Amino acid sequence: MLEIVLSLLALAAGFFMLAKGADWFVDGSVGIATKLKIPQLVIGLTIVAMGTSAPEAAVSISAALQENGAITVGNVVGSNILNILIILGISSVITSLAVSKATMRVDIPVMSVATILLLIVGLNGTIVWWEGLIILVVFVSYLAYLFVDAKKNGMGVSEPTQGSGADHSQGDAIAELPQEKPYFLLKSILFALVGLALIILGSEFSVEAATRIARIAGLSNKFIGLTIVALGTSLPELFTSVSAALKKNADIAIGNIVGSNIFNILFIVGLSSIITPIEFASSFIVDTIIALLAGIMLFLCALKGRQLRRWGGIVMLLSYVAYFIYIFFFAN
Repeated sequence: MLEIVLSLLALAAGFFMLAKGADWFVDGSVGIATKLKIPQLVIGLTIVAMGTSAPEAAVSISAALQENGAITVGNVVGSNILNILIILGISSVITSLAVSKATMRVDIPVMSVATILLLIVGLNGTIVWWEGLIILVVFVSYLAYLFVDAKKNGMGVSEPTQGSGADHSQGDAIAELPQEKPYFLLKSILFALVGLALIILGSEFSVEAATRIARIAGLSNKFIGLTIVALGTSLPELFTSVSAALKKNADIAIGNIVGSNIFNILFIVGLSSIITPIEFASSFIVDTIIALLAGIMLFLCALKGRQLRRWGGIVMLLSYVAYFIYIFFFAN
């Protein structure tokens, strides 16, 4: 009993370090880039995007290095399902969420293609380095498109207006770019370094604690990765989206979540599989298909008037309840 209590405390501590570390890393990185006069567009597409999705990246790569592919794949797929069905579900129950033309025409289809690509490379049971390289090439191509499109339309990184294409963000990035803060350069460097250290430590705590809990409770690593770890690494997105909805500033939520899902597959899985081969168990095929269906559900619910309304959020939340029951009783 004591061991599982200590493991739960370690898991909670790991999640706290991941959330706080990502926050500090982003603030520090933006401060550095601002002081060095790096264009905000570049900051949004790179530093902020990778910083705010750092919890998923750190946990997945750490799990891959520990040869625990179930948590690596489970974290990515589980986070993507949770991001849409839970985070957008809760946010849209609070207030209707606007969806830009760019998100409907480009980002959601790209997210679906990325999910299909993950399914294809995982069918043989292992994602190897050359498949990871292909995934990263797709990721770089998507980033290049965002950069060219943003330059062509004169878009920076300010908050998007409702119904515009300005929510074209990678990861949790552009629309969520923090306002410039009066950090001195050394303070910004310190924030970035401390944030990065917390992300690394938090990932180690989270993976080790989650694996220990799975062993003690008789739960599979797959179930832990799809649920507990996925929720923990999605805390920054959860807090941001729900807070935006409560403040009636919800027009930024969908673009950021969709961008985060794209980032999770194309960057995290791509990089992890280049570092070390990742096991893709056959049981993950169903979960990946569910992630694809969640994206299609988002598109269909938002199709009328480019709005994700309360009824759509309720359908998403009920869908996640059904999915959770499935993985607990039939896929654990």
